[in-house]
Amino acid sequence: MEHFSSFAILFTVCGLIILSYLFSVLNRATRIPSVLLLLGTGMLFRQLSISLGISIQIPQAATEILGTVGLIMIVLEAGLDLEITRKKLPLIKNSFRSALVIFLVSALGVAGILQWWLPESPFISCLVYAIVLSVVSSAIVLPSVHHLSHEKKEFLIYEASFSDVIGIMLFNFFTVGQVITWQSASWFIGSIPVALVLSVGVCFGLMLLLVKNRVNVKFFLVFAVLVVVYVGGKSMQLPSLLTILMFGLVVNNWELVQWKPLKTYFSDDSVNDMAAFLKSITSESAFLIRTFFFLIFGFGIDLAFLKNPDVLQLGSIIVAALLALRFIYLRIVHKYDLFPELFYIPRGLITVLLFYKIPEWQRIDTFDEGVLFFVILATTIIMMIGSLLYRDHPVEIDHSSGNPSQE
Repeated sequence: MEHFSSFAILFTVCGLIILSYLFSVLNRATRIPSVLLLLGTGMLFRQLSISLGISIQIPQAATEILGTVGLIMIVLEAGLDLEITRKKLPLIKNSFRSALVIFLVSALGVAGILQWWLPESPFISCLVYAIVLSVVSSAIVLPSVHHLSHEKKEFLIYEASFSDVIGIMLFNFFTVGQVITWQSASWFIGSIPVALVLSVGVCFGLMLLLVKNRVNVKFFLVFAVLVVVYVGGKSMQLPSLLTILMFGLVVNNWELVQWKPLKTYFSDDSVNDMAAFLKSITSESAFLIRTFFFLIFGFGIDLAFLKNPDVLQLGSIIVAALLALRFIYLRIVHKYDLFPELFYIPRGLITVLLFYKIPEWQRIDTFDEGVLFFVILATTIIMMIGSLLYRDHPVEIDHSSGNPSQE
C-alpha cells in the first residue's frame, strides 16, 4: 500500500462504490448477481496487481470485521423487510422448515462426502466443514430476489435468514469444545428461549434510544448496541443473530403489538417513522459493506485452484449433492414448479466468515481451501442461471387436477 497516496486510495474507494452501484443497476437489467460481478472485479484486481508487480496485503481480520458487520446489517435489513400477518404464517412455517430440513440434510450429506474423500479425518471435523458449506448466503440472496413474485421473494428471504441463524448456532455448538457433553447440548437448546427473552429487552431498549432520544446521533448508536449484543451473545454461545432479526421484525410489525401501555409510549406513527429511517440507513450500510467484503474476498481468491483436479472433483460432488438434496425436498414438500427456488443455493459471506473461525483443533490439513472458493463461485453461478430462467408468471402444476395453472 506504500505505493499509493491518500488521494489515490480515496479515488479508488469512491470509484469502487460507484462501480458497485452500476453493478446493482446491471443486476436489475440482466439478473446477473452484483455479488458475482464484485467477486470477478476483485479477482481481476488481483491479476492486475500481480502483473504490475504491486504487492497489496489485506489482513484476514479486515475480511472478518467486514463480514461480521455486514452480517448484522443484512440480518437487520431482512427483518425490516418482512411483514408478519396471519395470512403469512404458513409461508413463515414453510420457509423455516425448508431452511432447517435442507440445512441438516445438506450438512450430513456433505459431511459424508468429506469423510469418504478424506477418510483419515474425524467425522466431527468433517461435519463442521459441512456446516460451513451448507449455509445459504442471505448476503447474496437478498439483493437478488427483486424480480421475483412477492411470495417467492418472501419465501427465499425468510429461508436464507433462517439458514444463517441455524448455521451459526450449530457451528457454535460443534466448535465450543473438544468434547460434546449433555451440559453443552442442554445449553444449546436452552439458549434459544434465552435469546428470545433477550430480544424483548433489546427491542424496547433500542426503540427507546431511537424514539425518545433527542440527540441527533441515532443510527450509529443503535448500530454500536447491535454489535455489542451480537459479540456479547456470541461469547456466551447465544444465537444473537436471532435477537437482531427479532428487533427488525418487531419494528416493522409494530401494529401487531396490542399492549396499551407500550402503544401509549411508542405510538404507531413514531415507530413507523423509525422503521422508515432504519430501512434507509440499513440498506445503504449493507450495500457499502457488501461491496467491500466481496471485493476483498474476490481479491483473495487464487485462481490456481482451477488447475487442481481434486478440487474440481470434490467441489463438483459437493455442489451436485447440495442441488440434488434441495431438489428432493422442494419436490416432495412443495410439489410445484421449482424455478427459481431450486437454484437459490448461493454460499457466501457466512461461509467465508465461519470457515476462518474453525478452531485449530478441528482443522483438516488435507482440505484444500480451493474447494471453498469453488463451491461459492459455482453456487452463485447456479443462482444466476435460475434467475435468468425464471419467468414473471411461471406455470405451476395443480396436483389436485393434474393441470398446469398460472400464479
